[in-house]
Amino acid sequence: MTAARYDLMIDQGADFGINLDLTAEGVATNLTGYSGRGQLRATHASETVTASFTVEISSPTTGKIVMTMPAATTATVAAGMYVYDLEIYTAADATVKRLIQGSATVSPEVTR
Repeated sequence: MTAARYDLMIDQGADFGINLDLTAEGVATNLTGYSGRGQLRATHASETVTASFTVEISSPTTGKIVMTMPAATTATVAAGMYVYDLEIYTAADATVKRLIQGSATVSPEVTR
């Protein structure tokens, strides 16, 4: 499975979240036993993690995933362009799958 490309718009200083429904050929993917993780970085080669997303598999048997970043975190990210991805994995990284990836634009906050 190749990761889908999905570009994000994140408002600096605001809560961010997206809901994903993972299916294969129209059937919900069973994510029982998986956890998720996602990171935002300045470039693909960057050693520094700019921010991490919270990834919750909200309904494992129906393939529902929620990826969020709270306002307290987005407030610390400088406005600009970044890259990100979202992976799911099993215990000890026995299986790792990248689900989505792309660019993330953080728009500057005015009201503080």
